[in-house]
Amino acid sequence: MFKDRVLFIDGEALIIDKPAGLPVDRPRDRSESLEDLLDQLTFGFERLPVPVHRLDRDTSGCLLLARNPKAMKRFGQAFEAGQVTKRYVAILDGVPAQESGEIDLPLGKVSTIEEGWRMTHDPKGKSARTRWKRMEVHDGRALVAFYPETGRTHQIRVHALEGIGIPIVGDPVYGRGGPALMLHAQSITVPRPGKPDVHGDAPLPARFHHIGFGRPAHG
Repeated sequence: MFKDRVLFIDGEALIIDKPAGLPVDRPRDRSESLEDLLDQLTFGFERLPVPVHRLDRDTSGCLLLARNPKAMKRFGQAFEAGQVTKRYVAILDGVPAQESGEIDLPLGKVSTIEEGWRMTHDPKGKSARTRWKRMEVHDGRALVAFYPETGRTHQIRVHALEGIGIPIVGDPVYGRGGPALMLHAQSITVPRPGKPDVHGDAPLPARFHHIGFGRPAHG
């Protein structure tokens, strides 16, 4: 399953292009998760790799795994120090008036019996900052690049809705839902002192192309 999805590998790090629909941690419904498939990602090592961060189940793209405990500690420290550079792309269900911007909206969790839990702007919540840039416009929607400077749960999804004012296409919690969430972790870079950066680029998935984004113009 993963042989064609490896974006970076060395003795410390592994970056895969996680498919949409696959949760990183085992969910309550006991459906298959990345946790169940880690033995496919050893590539000659006896030790199982460990995910350093998380992507939502329906978000595809770059996921970093550490191949030994020392690397796990070092990568964890790089995340905590804000040294990791990430770029996501999403299709918004509308077109932002501005070409780019910065969103600084602290986030907190709210929960109701009817709707379950979700994240929302909370002045007393955890700091959350995201830069964004409009990339393409097609058929009343926009492809937007997001550069999160913090790593809060659902950060980009909430910042799209509450920061820009337009939800991500297919978002079942913060938007109108649909067949697929149009959010993709396109690249990640983790610096390593004295060594080359750990870096991966995940190609734009077919579901983006199917609704008119990311293909070269014909004419």
